Amino acid sequence: MGFFKRNAKPDSAPTQGCDAEGLSTLLLQGEDMIDQLARAHMSWGLGSADRWGLDQRNGTITWTFPDKTATAQAQILGSWSPTASSWQWAWANDSILPELSQDACTVRDWAAAHGHDALAAQQVEADEQMAGTLAALSVRITEATGFYRGVGATSIVMITFGPVTLVAQDGSTSTFTIDIE
Repeated sequence: MGFFKRNAKPDSAPTQGCDAEGLSTLLLQGEDMIDQLARAHMSWGLGSADRWGLDQRNGTITWTFPDKTATAQAQILGSWSPTASSWQWAWANDSILPELSQDACTVRDWAAAHGHDALAAQQVEADEQMAGTLAALSVRITEATGFYRGVGATSIVMITFGPVTLVAQDGSTSTFTIDIE
Protein backbone atom coordinates (compact mmCIF):
# COMPACT_ATOMS: atom_id res chain seq x y z
CA MET A 1 0.00 0.00 0.00
CA GLY A 2 3.01 2.33 0.18
CA PHE A 3 2.90 3.27 3.85
CA PHE A 4 6.34 1.81 4.46
CA LYS A 5 8.05 3.52 1.55
CA ARG A 6 10.03 6.66 2.13
CA ASN A 7 10.14 9.32 -0.52
CA ALA A 8 13.65 9.75 -1.82
CA LYS A 9 15.15 13.09 -0.96
CA PRO A 10 18.42 13.67 -2.75
CA ASP A 11 21.39 14.90 -0.74
CA SER A 12 19.60 14.65 2.57
CA ALA A 13 20.61 12.52 5.50
CA PRO A 14 17.92 10.14 6.73
CA THR A 15 16.12 11.30 9.84
CA GLN A 16 16.05 8.77 12.65
CA GLY A 17 12.81 6.77 12.67
CA CYS A 18 11.74 7.90 9.20
CA ASP A 19 12.75 5.03 6.95
CA ALA A 20 10.69 1.88 6.42
CA GLU A 21 12.46 0.14 9.29
CA GLY A 22 11.83 3.12 11.57
CA LEU A 23 8.17 3.24 10.55
CA SER A 24 7.88 -0.49 11.25
CA THR A 25 9.34 0.11 14.70
CA LEU A 26 6.84 2.91 15.33
CA LEU A 27 4.05 0.58 14.25
CA LEU A 28 5.15 -2.15 16.67
CA GLN A 29 5.47 0.44 19.45
CA GLY A 30 2.00 1.80 18.63
CA GLU A 31 0.44 -1.66 18.67
CA ASP A 32 2.12 -2.33 22.02
CA MET A 33 0.88 1.03 23.35
CA ILE A 34 -2.70 0.23 22.32
CA ASP A 35 -2.49 -3.14 24.10
CA GLN A 36 -1.03 -1.59 27.25
CA LEU A 37 -3.53 1.27 27.25
CA ALA A 38 -6.44 -1.14 26.79
CA ARG A 39 -5.29 -3.27 29.74
CA ALA A 40 -4.77 -0.24 31.95
CA HIS A 41 -8.10 1.39 31.08
CA MET A 42 -9.98 -1.88 31.62
CA SER A 43 -9.46 -1.25 35.35
CA TRP A 44 -12.20 1.41 35.28
CA GLY A 45 -14.32 -0.41 32.71
CA LEU A 46 -13.22 0.61 29.22
CA GLY A 47 -14.78 -1.85 26.81
CA SER A 48 -17.70 -2.76 29.06
CA ALA A 49 -19.85 0.39 29.00
CA ASP A 50 -23.55 0.19 28.22
CA ARG A 51 -23.12 3.03 25.73
CA TRP A 52 -20.73 5.75 24.69
CA GLY A 53 -21.06 9.18 23.14
CA LEU A 54 -18.86 11.95 21.82
CA ASP A 55 -19.80 15.60 22.30
CA GLN A 56 -17.90 17.61 19.72
CA ARG A 57 -18.97 20.94 21.19
CA ASN A 58 -17.11 20.36 24.45
CA GLY A 59 -14.65 17.78 23.11
CA THR A 60 -15.53 14.99 25.51
CA ILE A 61 -16.20 11.31 25.22
CA THR A 62 -18.55 9.75 27.77
CA TRP A 63 -19.02 6.09 28.67
CA THR A 64 -22.14 5.19 30.63
CA PHE A 65 -22.28 2.23 33.02
CA PRO A 66 -25.09 1.09 35.34
CA ASP A 67 -23.23 2.46 38.38
CA LYS A 68 -21.10 5.32 37.00
CA THR A 69 -20.11 7.51 34.09
CA ALA A 70 -16.63 8.09 32.74
CA THR A 71 -15.64 11.16 30.74
CA ALA A 72 -12.45 12.40 29.11
CA GLN A 73 -11.26 15.07 26.71
CA ALA A 74 -11.09 13.45 23.29
CA GLN A 75 -9.57 13.76 19.84
CA ILE A 76 -10.68 11.99 16.69
CA LEU A 77 -7.91 10.44 14.61
CA GLY A 78 -10.07 9.23 11.76
CA SER A 79 -12.82 6.86 10.80
CA TRP A 80 -12.80 3.54 9.06
CA SER A 81 -15.72 2.44 6.91
CA PRO A 82 -15.85 -1.35 6.56
CA THR A 83 -18.41 -1.18 3.76
CA ALA A 84 -16.45 1.38 1.73
CA SER A 85 -13.08 -0.14 2.73
CA SER A 86 -11.71 3.32 3.40
CA TRP A 87 -10.05 5.40 6.11
CA GLN A 88 -10.62 9.13 6.34
CA TRP A 89 -8.50 11.34 8.58
CA ALA A 90 -10.41 13.58 10.96
CA TRP A 91 -8.79 16.74 9.56
CA ALA A 92 -10.27 15.87 6.15
CA ASN A 93 -13.79 15.21 7.45
CA ASP A 94 -16.09 18.25 7.29
CA SER A 95 -18.38 16.77 9.95
CA ILE A 96 -15.62 16.87 12.57
CA LEU A 97 -14.86 20.15 14.31
CA PRO A 98 -11.24 21.27 13.79
CA GLU A 99 -10.66 21.32 17.56
CA LEU A 100 -11.24 17.56 17.66
CA SER A 101 -8.82 16.76 14.83
CA GLN A 102 -5.63 18.15 16.36
CA ASP A 103 -4.13 14.68 16.96
CA ALA A 104 -4.89 13.78 13.35
CA CYS A 105 -3.18 17.01 12.25
CA THR A 106 -0.16 16.05 14.35
CA VAL A 107 0.09 12.76 12.43
CA ARG A 108 -0.35 14.53 9.08
CA ASP A 109 2.33 17.08 9.93
CA TRP A 110 4.69 14.38 11.20
CA ALA A 111 4.15 12.36 8.00
CA ALA A 112 4.84 15.37 5.80
CA ALA A 113 7.99 16.26 7.76
CA HIS A 114 9.31 12.71 7.52
CA GLY A 115 8.47 12.02 3.89
CA HIS A 116 5.56 9.62 4.41
CA ASP A 117 3.08 11.21 2.03
CA ALA A 118 0.71 8.22 2.17
CA LEU A 119 0.07 8.96 5.86
CA ALA A 120 -0.97 12.47 4.93
CA ALA A 121 -3.53 11.52 2.27
CA GLN A 122 -7.07 12.68 3.14
CA GLN A 123 -8.59 9.29 2.48
CA VAL A 124 -7.04 5.90 1.74
CA GLU A 125 -8.28 2.46 0.80
CA ALA A 126 -8.19 0.45 4.00
CA ASP A 127 -9.25 -2.93 5.26
CA GLU A 128 -9.46 -3.65 8.99
CA GLN A 129 -5.75 -4.40 9.22
CA MET A 130 -4.77 -1.13 7.51
CA ALA A 131 -7.14 0.84 9.76
CA GLY A 132 -5.45 -0.78 12.76
CA THR A 133 -2.04 0.12 11.34
CA LEU A 134 -3.04 3.77 10.88
CA ALA A 135 -4.49 3.91 14.39
CA ALA A 136 -1.40 2.29 15.95
CA LEU A 137 0.98 4.65 14.17
CA SER A 138 -1.18 7.58 15.25
CA VAL A 139 -1.26 6.48 18.89
CA ARG A 140 2.53 6.20 18.87
CA ILE A 141 3.17 9.47 17.04
CA THR A 142 0.82 11.44 19.31
CA GLU A 143 1.87 9.53 22.45
CA ALA A 144 -1.80 9.12 23.33
CA THR A 145 -2.73 8.09 26.86
CA GLY A 146 -6.05 6.56 25.84
CA PHE A 147 -7.45 4.93 22.72
CA TYR A 148 -10.99 3.88 21.84
CA ARG A 149 -12.62 2.38 18.77
CA GLY A 150 -16.10 3.88 18.72
CA VAL A 151 -18.43 1.67 16.74
CA GLY A 152 -21.10 3.63 14.90
CA ALA A 153 -23.85 2.73 12.46
CA THR A 154 -21.67 2.87 9.34
CA SER A 155 -18.12 3.42 10.53
CA ILE A 156 -15.69 2.94 13.37
CA VAL A 157 -14.28 6.16 14.80
CA MET A 158 -10.73 6.01 16.16
CA ILE A 159 -10.46 8.23 19.22
CA THR A 160 -7.66 9.23 21.55
CA PHE A 161 -8.43 10.54 25.01
CA GLY A 162 -6.79 11.94 28.12
CA PRO A 163 -7.35 11.51 31.86
CA VAL A 164 -10.68 9.88 32.70
CA THR A 165 -13.02 11.33 35.32
CA LEU A 166 -15.22 8.72 36.95
CA VAL A 167 -18.44 9.80 38.64
CA ALA A 168 -20.21 7.17 40.75
CA GLN A 169 -23.99 7.13 41.35
CA ASP A 170 -23.42 8.66 44.80
CA GLY A 171 -21.64 11.64 43.19
CA SER A 172 -18.13 10.72 44.30
CA THR A 173 -15.43 11.32 41.70
CA SER A 174 -12.01 9.96 40.90
CA THR A 175 -9.57 10.42 38.05
CA PHE A 176 -7.67 7.79 36.11
CA THR A 177 -4.46 9.07 34.48
CA ILE A 178 -1.70 7.45 32.46
CA ASP A 179 1.63 9.19 31.92
CA ILE A 180 3.63 8.35 28.81
CA GLU A 181 7.36 8.93 29.13
